Amino acid sequence: MERTILHCDCNSFFASVELLDHPHLRQVPVAVCGQPEEKRGVVLAKNDLAKAMGVITGESVYAALKKCPNLTLLQAHHAAYSAYSKKLNAIYESYTSQVEPFGIDESWLDVTDSLHLFGSGQEIADAIRERTRKHLGLTVSVGVSFNKTFAKLGSDYKKPDATTVISKANFKNILYPLPVEAMLYVGQSAASKLRRVGIRTIGDLAAASPETLSSLLGRHGVQLHNDVNGLDDTPVAKTTDQNESKSIGKGQTFSRDLTSMDEVRLQALWLADQVAAQLRQAGLKCQNVQVSIKNPQLKTITRQKMLSAPTALARDLYQTAIDLVAAHWSFRTSVRMLTLTAQQLCRSDEMPVQLSMFQSTADEYSDRQEKLEASMDQIRSRFGSSSVTFGRLVKESKKTDNPSSEKEITGD
Repeated sequence: MERTILHCDCNSFFASVELLDHPHLRQVPVAVCGQPEEKRGVVLAKNDLAKAMGVITGESVYAALKKCPNLTLLQAHHAAYSAYSKKLNAIYESYTSQVEPFGIDESWLDVTDSLHLFGSGQEIADAIRERTRKHLGLTVSVGVSFNKTFAKLGSDYKKPDATTVISKANFKNILYPLPVEAMLYVGQSAASKLRRVGIRTIGDLAAASPETLSSLLGRHGVQLHNDVNGLDDTPVAKTTDQNESKSIGKGQTFSRDLTSMDEVRLQALWLADQVAAQLRQAGLKCQNVQVSIKNPQLKTITRQKMLSAPTALARDLYQTAIDLVAAHWSFRTSVRMLTLTAQQLCRSDEMPVQLSMFQSTADEYSDRQEKLEASMDQIRSRFGSSSVTFGRLVKESKKTDNPSSEKEITGD
């Protein structure tokens, strides 16, 4: 049976939520950032009027203001975005139990088993758009297709507030003329490699041999070949299967670029402390650590490393992050933003414990560290998140950006 899958993408999500409280700004260019009063940081979101002036998400506020001097800057409110994300998914869940979020403002829905109740995929998409507009004051663009990849491309195809149906009969006509970087998971690096061998459109990608793509991109290339030829059969996860986080991360954009490993160490320690505390609060441990580094030109690299054992300790996350930065960043250019993400999460109480007749010194140190960080959790729960921290953060915070006060945390 052919599946009917929707991908719902809320248009200009952060900016749209902010404009609910500032309706008088709907007719002017608006951008959301973390430090509007200082005119620093990066653009986290923009409305269509700002987009028309060339403002792009991820560029510095300084660069955005040069393009659009009359740009209105609004403070980001991540708690509000999270609340509206839950409201959006509640609407989606009224049509199906198979709702899989893809970031804070996007979700896939498998409505195959709901067609007899609510009509065709396009009718469900149009109903969702109307309800979202009426009850939340937001607009969504929806792609309707027979797999997740094409549904996602459909929601990107026409914005704002539109439904695009991509079927087995029309997907080549709609998608194949698009540039190759429009394809899901084709970033700048992959697109550059593909263009060097003449692969410029999604159609070129579909026509290329799996062997060619494998030589260029490895296994990812073979997967892309399958996806652009309509062979993606990835299921949409059920809502009941997503009670636990797939990852926990924290990012910080700095008002002053970091130019040395010492400065990175300080910030990485703060990020590791924040992520580790969230892991312990959720009763989770991670088996993989990912670090993303962005330079002032907004070029980003992402690297990850498997751990020898699952952990929820800031010490372990910090050391792994520093190892990754040292191995992959030369400081020929400075660091504008650093993100640390704990991945491959597992329940702490389900982790196997290897018993030994003699406990090693490392094990004893880990036990002491766990007790120390658990004690910090208890103090913070009583007296606030800034009531206790690592001594080095207190000592060094005067030398760089104060890591105990959050700058900008990206969420979209």
